[in-house]
Amino acid sequence: MDVEARLDAVYAPSEDIVARSIEGELIIVPLVAGIGDFEDELYSLNETGKAVWDRLDGKKSLKEVLAELSAEFDAPAGEIEKDLIGLVEELLRRRILVAVG
Repeated sequence: MDVEARLDAVYAPSEDIVARSIEGELIIVPLVAGIGDFEDELYSLNETGKAVWDRLDGKKSLKEVLAELSAEFDAPAGEIEKDLIGLVEELLRRRILVAVG
């Protein structure tokens, strides 16, 4: 499934998953078949991925999330944008994230 994340779009976690923070990692558990990776039942995000996840609240646009991440992390804005878009597109493909509105 080809998915393209847009900076003007708003994204939120799917209602078909449960996410919990365990020892600095975010663990995502699908509640229905077909969510996530067919080979893995759990999906995890490291500390940086969790910083992105925590901002995908269904209220902020991806552009707003990018601005917050750029202010927080010491990395070139282009690199942060590329990583953000890549992660969001992966989570959309796996139906862990959904577009809002």
